[in-house]
Amino acid sequence: MRELPQGLTPPRNGDAIETDHHLSRRAILSGAGALALLSAAGCSTSGGVLPALELDDVTTGSVRPIRPSISVDKNITSPGVMYAGLTDGGFNVPEVPYLKVKPEFRRQIVVDTTGEAPGTIVVHLKERMLYLVQPGGDAIRYGVGIGKDGFRWSGRANIQYGREWPTWTPPPEMIARKPELVKWQAGQPGGLTNPLGARALYIYQDGKDTGYRIHGSPEWWSIGQAMSSGCVRLINQDIIDLYSRVSKKNPVVVV
Repeated sequence: MRELPQGLTPPRNGDAIETDHHLSRRAILSGAGALALLSAAGCSTSGGVLPALELDDVTTGSVRPIRPSISVDKNITSPGVMYAGLTDGGFNVPEVPYLKVKPEFRRQIVVDTTGEAPGTIVVHLKERMLYLVQPGGDAIRYGVGIGKDGFRWSGRANIQYGREWPTWTPPPEMIARKPELVKWQAGQPGGLTNPLGARALYIYQDGKDTGYRIHGSPEWWSIGQAMSSGCVRLINQDIIDLYSRVSKKNPVVVV
């Protein structure tokens, strides 16, 4: 056992042990090893490292982001605000019980993955989602209901025009399937029970009406379902929001 230096007595229980003023060989070697590792990792005293404390003084502002940050939009807020009841065009649009709507189908800002130009409306039939592409790499996403099997359309087109609280006129083939609709063969006026809801965007391809619409619906529970006659339907609060953002000539891609 190593002897204590002369003049020092062994510490009693609870006494602090005074450390030697000289660094041990092990401590020196450990420090040297750490410096070697820092050097190997590219952490040198040049290029933003403070020599005295070995602290990195490079600010995060100098690091380029991978993509622009998600934008902040005052109209994309809590569901309780977005789906509250409102008065529009003289109609009292009822509140949507958003807790009964799957979270992914509620209006939100997401990273754009469509690859389309800003302003393009992209409808993913399989996902039951509609994306409005924004500048800077974002998209506003809305949940939608789509057409039943045999009633769907896909392709590239554009919005020819839009209508607020539009009149709905069932086509003859629909009246043939549902004779009770004959009362609306001259058109059902806009209103809370109108199948087109609060807004409608009319899809044209090569200057011709496709017969398909992007529109609102009082049947909020149908979002995420395939039960329409081919049109793309949104919650009334969502179609009001979407309508306010488009120029009525936007490109449309349905895939």
